[in-house]
Formats: sequence, C-alpha cells, structure tokens
Amino acid sequence: MSTPAPPSIHDSTKGAESIKEKLPPPYVETDVIPVQHCEIIEEDGSDPVYRAKAQVLGDAFQEIGMGRYQWYLFFLTGFGWFSDNLWPVVTGLLLPPTINEFRYQGAWLKFAQALGSLVGCAFWGVSSDIWGRRWSFNLTLFITGVFAMAAGASPNAVALCALVAAWSVGVGGNLPVDSAVFLEFIPPSHQYLLTVLSIWWAFGQLVGSLVAWPLFAKFSCASADDCPRSSNEGWRYFLYTMGGVMTLLFFIRFFFFHLFETPKFLMSRGRDAEAVEVVHQVARFNGKKSSLTLDMLTKYDAVAKTDGDVPPLDTSAMGSFLRTLRTFSGSHVKSLFATPKLAFSTTILIVIWALIGLAFPLYNGFLPYFLATRGADFGDGSIDITYRNQVILSVVGLPGALIAGWMVDLPYLGRKGTLATSTIITGVFLFAATTARSSNALLGWNCAYSVTSNIMYGVLYAVSPELFPAKDRGTGSALVASANHICGALAPIVAIYTNLETAVPIYVAGACFIVGGFLAFLLPYEPRGKASI
Repeated sequence: MSTPAPPSIHDSTKGAESIKEKLPPPYVETDVIPVQHCEIIEEDGSDPVYRAKAQVLGDAFQEIGMGRYQWYLFFLTGFGWFSDNLWPVVTGLLLPPTINEFRYQGAWLKFAQALGSLVGCAFWGVSSDIWGRRWSFNLTLFITGVFAMAAGASPNAVALCALVAAWSVGVGGNLPVDSAVFLEFIPPSHQYLLTVLSIWWAFGQLVGSLVAWPLFAKFSCASADDCPRSSNEGWRYFLYTMGGVMTLLFFIRFFFFHLFETPKFLMSRGRDAEAVEVVHQVARFNGKKSSLTLDMLTKYDAVAKTDGDVPPLDTSAMGSFLRTLRTFSGSHVKSLFATPKLAFSTTILIVIWALIGLAFPLYNGFLPYFLATRGADFGDGSIDITYRNQVILSVVGLPGALIAGWMVDLPYLGRKGTLATSTIITGVFLFAATTARSSNALLGWNCAYSVTSNIMYGVLYAVSPELFPAKDRGTGSALVASANHICGALAPIVAIYTNLETAVPIYVAGACFIVGGFLAFLLPYEPRGKASI
C-alpha cells in the first residue's frame, strides 16, 4: 500500500501574490531551481501572510536541494511509517494466543487499538501545530515502545486492552507528524519521496510477522483447553521485543540525530529569525549556502500592517490551532460540493473510503485468528503453520504498490479502472476464501487477496488528492480520512455482533469491497494524464 506524493509545496496563491505585488521595489527572491507551484494539503486558504512566508521558505529549500540532512530524515521519518503498519498487525497477531489465555472476545482488542489510533491521529496532528514538531516526532515512538512493553506483563484482558489503546495513541500520531516534518524540510521537487516512504510501511508488516512466527510457534498454547500463563509466554516475549525495537528507534532519533524545529512552524509562531537560522543550518549540514535573509520574511509583516485588506499573521498558540481547524471551514467544504459533478465525485470518494475503512480492518485485523480457527477446522492449523502463512502473506503483498504504479497509467484502465477492478477482485477473493477446505487453499486465496488489496490501497491513496480542487485538497483529504478512521473503529463492533467463529464478518468485508469497487466506476473524473483540478 503506497502513500501518494502530495502536490508540490509551492502554489502561487492569490493571497501570496497580492502581497508580493504590494512590496516596494526592488523585490528580491531566493534564486531557486524552477519548480511548478501548486497548492499543498496544508493550504488554509485564508491567511495570505502565512502562505507567502511558507512559499519563501519552500523556495529556500529548493535552492539548497536534496542533501544529507533530508536523506537522514528519510530514514528517521521512515520509522513512523514502519510503526504505523507494524502495530495494527501486532494486535491481529496477538488474538489467537491471548484469546486462548484470557478467554475474551478478541474484537475488543481491535476496538481498543482503533480507538487509540483515532485519538492519537487527532491529538498529535493538532498538538504538533501548537507546541512544535520536535517533541511530537520523538514522543510518539517513545509512548508506543513503553506501553507495548508494559502490555507484555498484562494480567488480564482488561489491562491488555487498556495498554493497547495507550500505545495506539502513540501509533496514531506517526503519519500526521512525520509527514509534516519530512515535507517541511525537503525541496518541492522531491516531494514524490513521500510515496517512496511507504516502503517502510510494507516492512513493518513483514518484520512483525517474522518476529512473531518463532516466538508464537514455540511458546504458545495449542488451544484454550489448557492454557496457563506459563505455557503461553510467546505473545509476551513478542511485545517485549517489539516494544524494545520502538524504544531503540526512539533513542536513535533522540540521541543520534538533531532534529531542528521546522522553519514553517517557527515562522507560524512569529519566530522568523529562528526559521531563517534553521534554513542556514540545514544548508551548512548539506555543504551548501542559502541566500535566504530575514528581510524576505519580515517584509510581509510590514505590508500587512500598512494594508487594511491583509490581516497580520496571528503567531499565538491559539492562532496556530485555529489555522489547523480552518482546514474544516465551511467555505472549503462547500467548495467540494460547488457543482453537481464535483459534489457527486466527493460523495462517492467519501463512501468508498468509509466502506474500505470498515472492510479492511474487519478482515485484516482478525486474519491470524481466521487462519488459526479455519486451520483447526481443517485439521492442519498448527501454530507454526498459522504464523508461517502470515509471513508468506506479508511477503506476497510487497509488490502490490509497484503493480499499482504501473497499472494506473495504462490506457483504458487508468486510476478509476484500476481502483474499481482491484477493489472488486479483492472482495471476490474474500468470498472465495470461504470455500477453502484446507489451510493451503485458504493461504492461496489470501495471497491473491494480499496482492489485490495492496494495489487497491495504493491507487486509493494516489487518486484521492487528484480528484479534489487544489485549494480545497486539505479539507477533502481530511473528510475521507475521517470517514476511514471512524468506520475502522466500527469494524471491531461489527465483528463482535457477527461472531468471528462464523464466515459472516468475511461476507460483510467482501460485500463492502465489491460495493466500493462498483462505486469507483461511477467516479466522474479520470485524472490519468491530466493535471489535478
């Protein structure tokens, strides 16, 4: 599953351009490599001083280019992508052994994980705009590691679920914070690297499955009939190990690399001099020089003071908070429904994201449990085979994003066709999996599902921003992400009331995929070969 590269950091917005027009001559900008300016997800649409300064900072990083500092960040922010996929996989892997030991409804474990991630996504995304990126960047991994190791000592299911929710608050903040840090330090010409970061996401699932396989196979109960703690330590060793890995990644970030506060955040808080200094420090680290000066930023404040039409930049913590909330402003939402065609496109996208948000965790979140229980029914579902199959599925799914990148530019298929067909086929494979009469047959259907679901998600993440108007792209992305997270939190509740020991949850997930796929055919826009609207 790949993450789409966001649009370039530089759009020549009307507010920013109007300020430049009012500057007294001569107006000197940083010499930069020419790039196409277009709006970004963080565009708020109402603060011209902020946008103008952000564009100058983006030009400064374009002048510096992609250097050592940014490549170090590529690996360090990759830890966040690694964690983001690792821990949902971890909770799924924990289901069979913890259900055997505690004899509880495993869906509550997934509900705790989904709820914590939802809280973390909202909390860290907003808080990083208030107190800065640096602390959020480091604390997310630390919180995840500490609570995961604590969860290894859980005496009962209630304690385990509570600690899973706690570590998921850290996990939920990884992508909002890490993507902001990465984007605010790289030149606009290299923002496509945000897509490449998804390779860490794929490795998260693979590493989790590889570590779990020997531990669970050797130190787990075969069934719930006789499962004391002393015979079921594998999942605890697993949490100690993976929590330790997260703590190690935190130490690497915190002690072996100095993360400067991002210039964009410093500028938003009125600390223009510090923002300029950080740009020069990054340039020196890369062996380059920057021509950015403090005057290039402060002159916008001077224009704002003399022009009644241009409000001054609010540099308070509340101002930063309101800029974040302004993404959801009524004007931006209304713009997404401005015409019948655009309203139809936006509605379809939200519904597709919601359906996939319900279907994907409803099946993937309980996949190890499904493999174990179905294998037991077939008479060949040993613990070793269950986790071996999980590793195989993780490896098989890796090429999915690469296949998606090739398919979306094929004539007569494009984004819309690839999304629709891959989503429908994903649902079909789930229905087919219910016909399996052996673990090998079940593995075969799930391998096919793993590939097509990764293609589906790769296209979904890429096509969605392209289908929103540039000036409202942030609001559109926020709407579909909210629908996805909310339905993801509902998936465990559906699992509880449909009984995981039956095929009903699989039928529900498969139906959601198929309906979502047919809805994708109805999207009125095909962005292949066209500039974003």
